[in-house]
Amino acid sequence: MSRKPRIETRIQETLAPLYLDVVDESYMHAVPPDSESHFKLLVVSETFEDVPLIERHRRLNELLADEFSQGLHALTMHTWTPEEWHAKGGAPDSPPCQGGSKRQGA
Repeated sequence: MSRKPRIETRIQETLAPLYLDVVDESYMHAVPPDSESHFKLLVVSETFEDVPLIERHRRLNELLADEFSQGLHALTMHTWTPEEWHAKGGAPDSPPCQGGSKRQGA
């Protein structure tokens, strides 16, 4: 099983999100094809109510610790309550990669 469905399953089973979007953004970075190393998450869950943002991110980092030990390199996280999600209207676009061999002058 590739990394994306593993991440989706783990988050679904643990946080029961109202909305989940897991996007493999590895193609935007200086990595070999099929690396599955850079992901963006949008997780909308009632379990985030009254939980500080840093703690939400810690929960996801702990939840996905084994993925980090197996090659996951970067994780952009948007961890919102349903109210925050409605107010924001969706996840922001990710910026272009600034590192590695794709960087100008590298």
